Amino acid sequence: MDLPHAIDQGFDGLYGLVVDEVGDGFIRAHVDVTEQHKQPAGLVHGGVFASIAESTTSMATWMAVQEDGRSAQGLSNQTSFLRPILEGTIHATARARHRGRTTWVWEVEISDDQERLCALVRMTIAVR
Repeated sequence: MDLPHAIDQGFDGLYGLVVDEVGDGFIRAHVDVTEQHKQPAGLVHGGVFASIAESTTSMATWMAVQEDGRSAQGLSNQTSFLRPILEGTIHATARARHRGRTTWVWEVEISDDQERLCALVRMTIAVR
């Protein structure tokens, strides 16, 4: 994959996911905040954070297992919101913490332009 790579299709394309870097058990991405990302109070909607985490970890897991004919999809998404993002760019860094035969577990840090931690996500990805 040529990086950075904007996802042009599907739901990820709707909210503007851009993959910046993919490595062994690692993925980094960002989304530029627009008014469409915000809830009525002016904060980025929590679903955007959860979507970034699920999409990046599913993608990175799939990239690691697809050559063996396996697939990967989100099984569990637990997001803790720590501080709001109002503008700028949402940055996400995910690291694989467990790579099992049927599940992978990831930790995702979501931060703002000032590198402040805004959300922590634990993603479990099913591998089939």
